[in-house]
Amino acid sequence: MTPDRFFSLLLALQSRPDTTVAALAEETGVSDRTVMRDLRWLQDAGFPVLMRRGRYGGVAMLPGGSLDTSRLTPREREHLALTGLDEEQRRRLGVEEVSGRALRKVAGARPADDLLPVGDLVVSDNRPWFGREPEGVSPAELIGDLRRGVRLRVRYERAGGPPRWRTVDPYGLLAKGGKWYLVADEAGTPRLLNLLKIAGWEPLRTARRLRPGVRLAALAAELTADWESGGDLEVTLRIANYQVERAQRILGSRLSLGEPDADGTTPAVLRCRVLEDVRQLLAFADSATVTGPPEARERMRELARRLLEHYS
Repeated sequence: MTPDRFFSLLLALQSRPDTTVAALAEETGVSDRTVMRDLRWLQDAGFPVLMRRGRYGGVAMLPGGSLDTSRLTPREREHLALTGLDEEQRRRLGVEEVSGRALRKVAGARPADDLLPVGDLVVSDNRPWFGREPEGVSPAELIGDLRRGVRLRVRYERAGGPPRWRTVDPYGLLAKGGKWYLVADEAGTPRLLNLLKIAGWEPLRTARRLRPGVRLAALAAELTADWESGGDLEVTLRIANYQVERAQRILGSRLSLGEPDADGTTPAVLRCRVLEDVRQLLAFADSATVTGPPEARERMRELARRLLEHYS
């Protein structure tokens, strides 16, 4: 939820004793579904928002739900929009102090219903298991130039060669899976740049040139969905049943499983971007057998020969 929509929604609720989701959506300029999500966020943050379903349903802010916006500084208002970030991600972004202060100011008093606050019962940690402290460019270093809305020259590392300079039009940052990414257009083509691979950058004097109608959240969702689709190369294999759960955990949504067979194996399809992605199947040794295509089987045989020579 953006800061503007946050305050617009609160103002609409406070100015009307009773309203509807459709009316709030029209006033704030978003869909009914988005309003429902924002209302639940307000409820979780401690605001006494009442939602009633059915023919005579509606939305109301109960007494005591007003917000004195004069208590919030402009920076605190902005940081109310940083939902979904855990404490570590806020620290990496350099906003943990301001964000925490803003949330404390808007938190409502505990209701007299003997229910424990949701915030005391849920903790968010977006770091991957066994993750190390991220290296490379910190998002806190980059956020200042991003807020200026200018183009960036980014020195980006690449496999098999030295880093090269790339000129991009940045939309903003994405925090996902314990890592940070720069979401940007390069010559009009959307890119997802891992901050770990940024060896340096410099802001340019020209304003960023974004595609009309494209927003950060939608573009990030598009890029991540495309990446998680796995690729166009389909590698067929058979996995020993006792390794299926481990394969799902490691390979994730790129792996599609069939029905287990009587021989103790399960047929599967692994979607890969390039042939070299079959390397990840070496972790399963002889409990995963590649059945096609022929070039994938040949690559696995070659990798197995090199591994045997290495340890012989």
